[in-house]
Amino acid sequence: MDQLSKRALRATAPKCFDWPLAFAAEHLLRHRIEWFLERNSFARELARRMRDETGTDFFEWVDHLVVSPDEETELSAAGFARDSKCETAGRETVLEHPRATLPRVLLRKARRGPSVLAVKPEFVADLIARHDLRAEPEGEPRSRYRRVVVAQENGTELQAVERRAYRGFVSARLKRGELEAIIKARELFATRPRHFAKDSEGFVAANRILNRALMLVDCDVACHLFFEAERAYWESRNRAARIQKFRQDALGLGWGNHDHHTFRCSREHFADLIKFLLKLGFQRRERFYAGAEAGWGAQVLEQPVTGIVVFADVDLTPEETELDFSIRRLPRIKSLGTVGFWVGLHGESFLDAGMHHLEARFDFASLRAQLQQEGVNTMKPFSDFAFLRQAFTEGERWPVNRERVERLVSAGLLTHEQGEQFVRDGAIGSHLENLQRHGGFKGFNQQAVSAIISATDPRKQAANHAKAA
Repeated sequence: MDQLSKRALRATAPKCFDWPLAFAAEHLLRHRIEWFLERNSFARELARRMRDETGTDFFEWVDHLVVSPDEETELSAAGFARDSKCETAGRETVLEHPRATLPRVLLRKARRGPSVLAVKPEFVADLIARHDLRAEPEGEPRSRYRRVVVAQENGTELQAVERRAYRGFVSARLKRGELEAIIKARELFATRPRHFAKDSEGFVAANRILNRALMLVDCDVACHLFFEAERAYWESRNRAARIQKFRQDALGLGWGNHDHHTFRCSREHFADLIKFLLKLGFQRRERFYAGAEAGWGAQVLEQPVTGIVVFADVDLTPEETELDFSIRRLPRIKSLGTVGFWVGLHGESFLDAGMHHLEARFDFASLRAQLQQEGVNTMKPFSDFAFLRQAFTEGERWPVNRERVERLVSAGLLTHEQGEQFVRDGAIGSHLENLQRHGGFKGFNQQAVSAIISATDPRKQAANHAKAA
């Protein structure tokens, strides 16, 4: 069995996912970040601009902090543990919270308080350009790890780092031909065909492209590049995404704050989607079974090197809630739930439709108010807890292809009148999701997700649109 097959097999092993709340750990980090901001005026001003101009929380842009080894005891008591596999230049100890979404900590001999804080824009060159920095990054373009010193003040150093499928802290020169391979693999994903007469042909073509990419780069780099392309395609189809990306690009940040990527998939091709993701190095996390009332299920997957998370939705019947639907091919059924109906109108998220939404981490209230000033309204929050707040922007209305509608009408899944309304008025296609996490909470709330999936059913939205008209 080859290494890729072994990795995919490990990824299918069932695990228990009961994500804790790590408020004590977050409090420790926030306290140290505040200490750093008090002493570094560039970082302090950047934090203010992040909040006021992008609706984001500086905390969510922090890649890591460097503190004294004297602080390990306190951090360990809060749940941080040593990562013995992480590569560092000076053999520093790396601490991470293994079950929370929190920045990592490096231990290095220094006075108490963070001596270094590193933020994580998508591309360090963009941050350098937007802030007119007189600095050149360490590490070659498109290499695994790039780092630039942004500002030094009062014994503190603000850095920016860029990662490409790498969790360590050591830059490395690209091997001969590696840059060309990366550029070619990126191009393969960015230009992959998405429109096919049959969706099955699209999955075959995508796998053919992935196999070519995996001959050029490893699966971790391929994953990084694939999702760059997926975000760009989704952004091209969503006005709220373009507005927010423009705001974040104005500070040189890009989508470095992404939390998870959501795909809606047909029952017929759900196993094909999961198989593709496993080839990219994803591991399966929790599954959701919403049951008879909601009629949907979801598989959450995470790529451990890139940190990319996928939330994959599919229609489910009540009898299927005990199945591992992520690897078992689902049979056709006579009715369509919310997810299947969306796919019926727009196509597979993996192909021509693109992602249903990207969820990124924000300062929830700030983003909501700022987007409203830009003419982008936000739906009612579907999670509103101290540890998790979530809301969609009002959806992007897409035109609906008559041929797709006629297939639904012929199958008895739509009346002729309903079909004509979708052709005339279109249907909601995609959203940007405003997410705020606290306590390092890594999971999702099933009841809340059920509510928003129900609220975004195209048939309900069409009825509301008709009433409003």
